[in-house]
Amino acid sequence: MAKQQIKTARVPAPSAHFSQAIAIEAKGKLVFVSGMTARKPDGTIAGVGDIEEQTRQVCENIKQALEAAGAHMDDVCRIDVFLRSIGDRERFNKVRKEYWPANPPASTLVEVSKLVSPEYLVEITAIAVTN
Repeated sequence: MAKQQIKTARVPAPSAHFSQAIAIEAKGKLVFVSGMTARKPDGTIAGVGDIEEQTRQVCENIKQALEAAGAHMDDVCRIDVFLRSIGDRERFNKVRKEYWPANPPASTLVEVSKLVSPEYLVEITAIAVTN
């Protein structure tokens, strides 16, 4: 199912690696991925103190959840990102580009004071549409 990246000069250009909007036909299966953290399958936390390693683990967790639902990372049309420190934004975006190199999903990124564990630096929710 093809998603279309929307670009318009009528709103400001994205300030990071995300799309202004994503359009997709309303056919297929919607996959809602709950907030994923840097917890590994064995229950340990990846990359304590390292935003890049934690972001990679979060993205891998999203990828595994999507695959279990028959979807792929390219099917993601929206993510919501919760960072403990907005100062980690550039390093977070560096890793995000590895998982969504082209036509990145529409997204919101906010700084939060706490996540469920003080060791977590990032949490991401995702919405995908697949056949």
